[in-house]
Amino acid sequence: MRRLLAGTGWKMNNTVAETRRYGEWFAEWTAGRALSAVDIFVLPPFTSLHAAATAFAGTPIATGGQNMHWLESGGWTGEISAPMLLEAGCRYVELAHSERLQHFGETYDCVRLKVDAAMKVGLTPIICLGESASEKESGRADAVLADQVLTSLAGQPDVATADVVLAYEPRWAIGGAEAATPEYIAARHAALRQVLRQHRGARAAEDTRIIYGGSVTPENGKEILAIEDVDGLFVGRAAWKPEGFAKIIELVAEASRLRAAR
Repeated sequence: MRRLLAGTGWKMNNTVAETRRYGEWFAEWTAGRALSAVDIFVLPPFTSLHAAATAFAGTPIATGGQNMHWLESGGWTGEISAPMLLEAGCRYVELAHSERLQHFGETYDCVRLKVDAAMKVGLTPIICLGESASEKESGRADAVLADQVLTSLAGQPDVATADVVLAYEPRWAIGGAEAATPEYIAARHAALRQVLRQHRGARAAEDTRIIYGGSVTPENGKEILAIEDVDGLFVGRAAWKPEGFAKIIELVAEASRLRAAR
């Protein structure tokens, strides 16, 4: 059984002081809770990474970066490298978020370079995938997702596929009032797994985790987790406060227990 994931990206929110308070809350909340069956991560702003690593020490919560450069060093003002994230205590790095694509001109060819750099140092890439509203309306969603995932993983051996996390985040649902419908999510996740099966093999398709993000809340999370091919939740604003993230973690932990009992 694939281990389920509960994660949050804070975007440009939560200062160092707020991060410390968030971690203090979770240090108390996680004490004695049965969370060993799920993986949990928080992606703070770069300025809060050290504070987060310290605050979450001794808890089941890992940290990660929200982006990174594909080179280890050089004249890249304002950028962060994979070794720097590793040194800051990160286990994960988020790549290809729709905001990076929309506002900063990133492409999936660029993402592929970042995936290579992250995996070289042992970081787990969380590769965001998603179609725009126009791509959805034109019926091209699955073709777009296939191109994104295959481009991102190009050059990596099939055996390494399960070392990444795929995060399906329909671009039209991010920051919206509602997530995609369960039926729509199920179809996209199944299509992504089929792409892996065809191009990366049955083992990669079975072992690679595909999580869902895009207007996820504690209210709709349970229904989304009931989908067979959904391996966790990737949450934004609903988890910027510790109480909200705790509800998401509880949903994921319960879904993990239900799957293990089958």
